[in-house]
Amino acid sequence: MNTTHEFQRGGKLGTGTEARMVYVRPVAVADLPAEIQLEAEGIEVLYAVHDAAGAQLALVRDRRTAFYLARQHDMAPMSVH
Repeated sequence: MNTTHEFQRGGKLGTGTEARMVYVRPVAVADLPAEIQLEAEGIEVLYAVHDAAGAQLALVRDRRTAFYLARQHDMAPMSVH
């Protein structure tokens, strides 16, 4: 489940550009492909990070990690329920 993704670094946060906004949402492991379910090893919920266009950028173990990952790549994370 540790798949790397090259995030594009851009301008600074707070510049008003939507390109830097990302969305964090919970995802039921049961709804994911079988190969990911096997790697999840008993976890019921993972957290997906999506860009403003809806493309999934990352899938991580917990919400805190999702927010940390986004901020480390100069992105502004927002929760989606």
